[in-house]
Amino acid sequence: MSPPATPIPWLDKAAIAAARYAPEDFGPATARPWVAIDLREAGAREQLGDAPWLSTLPCPVIALCEDDGDPPPACDAAVERPEALAAIAATVEAAPLAAMTLVQLLRLIESLSADQALTAESLAYAVLQSGPEFKRWLATAPTPASPAAEPGPAVLVDRKDDRLRLTLNRPGRHNALSMEMRDALVEALDLAALDDAITEITLEGAGKCFSIGGDLAEFGRAPDPASAHWVRSIRSPARSAQRCGPKLHARVHGACIGAGVELPAFAHRVTAAANSHFQLPELKMGLLPGAGGCVSLSRRIGRHRTALLCLTGRRINAATALAWGLVDDIAG
Repeated sequence: MSPPATPIPWLDKAAIAAARYAPEDFGPATARPWVAIDLREAGAREQLGDAPWLSTLPCPVIALCEDDGDPPPACDAAVERPEALAAIAATVEAAPLAAMTLVQLLRLIESLSADQALTAESLAYAVLQSGPEFKRWLATAPTPASPAAEPGPAVLVDRKDDRLRLTLNRPGRHNALSMEMRDALVEALDLAALDDAITEITLEGAGKCFSIGGDLAEFGRAPDPASAHWVRSIRSPARSAQRCGPKLHARVHGACIGAGVELPAFAHRVTAAANSHFQLPELKMGLLPGAGGCVSLSRRIGRHRTALLCLTGRRINAATALAWGLVDDIAG
């Protein structure tokens, strides 16, 4: 499978018409698992308009334009330089089904409430869990070592007057989000959301980093994708964090990967240490962000930059996260 070598020049409408593109010409198992539209020429953006046919294609639509933060609505992401398309091509070629599902989900949830969007994300995640790309990754991924037992609860809970501090407490495992930690977070966040006497909830992580995301030792251990969706529907840290509203303040540091950036992005305020870095690597596993990130990040930084992070697997530092609005301030 080969990605298109060059972006389609949008102003060459005669060439586009002559090609007689149809939806089945794009997406998985085609020669165009993604498409790029060149909007660098004067007037191209205006002539593109809403281009409803583009926003229905079953594949990522990438705008090549001067500002990667302001692509047209019909596009899923934007880059400023042609060479930046290479990272997208590599990711999409390896997982075209996951890439298609990601952009379709991000398009859909713009018009949904947060709770509805989380349900849609969970359903999309369940679909990919049963798909060939995740199964291939699971079959070839090295078996994680059995985690060593660590003392104390998975989440430390410390209340002082009207303030509650929750600390992810598995530093030896880089605070990987295990089922044990998930359940503890849900219980603490749900209670805090219901307690009117608590006015501030601080979420942080012990050790060298906030969290490296989902515990890989537990990947693929759910009895089936449908049952896993049911669990996410009733026991989700993302839903619990979202219910906390303006009470929740996240303090992150070091690696914030996968769920380690998806969950704090729900907070009303996110403070990042200067050494923080953020990454969404799920597409390389044949999945999409499933800990609420399609919802939390797209509502913080927009669906275009959320898609860009997923489609490239790019790591961004605290300064970039601040400029994008993923975090609200940098401490230290």
